[in-house]
Amino acid sequence: MLAQPGARGAPGAQAHGDCLKVRVAAPAVDGKANAALLDWFAGRLGLPARLLEWQSGETTRRKRLRVRCALPAAELAALLLGERGRAADHQGRAP
Repeated sequence: MLAQPGARGAPGAQAHGDCLKVRVAAPAVDGKANAALLDWFAGRLGLPARLLEWQSGETTRRKRLRVRCALPAAELAALLLGERGRAADHQGRAP
């Protein structure tokens, strides 16, 4: 993912080359943007934040996030891009 901290407007995501670009209003200071990113992902996917963990990039804009759930990657991408209903519709599929 490519993080865009300090973005104006509503948080959101869009396809950006080979990754997902995620906008958050929080600044990249004292972990605020990382916390906002985790909150956004958890809310968008309907998963508790404990199922998300940084794989790399905690101090850079290019990041890798591990999502522990039973949804296939294509469904995760659709949820993150807003192409489907929320993951809450898939209750019981998280480990």
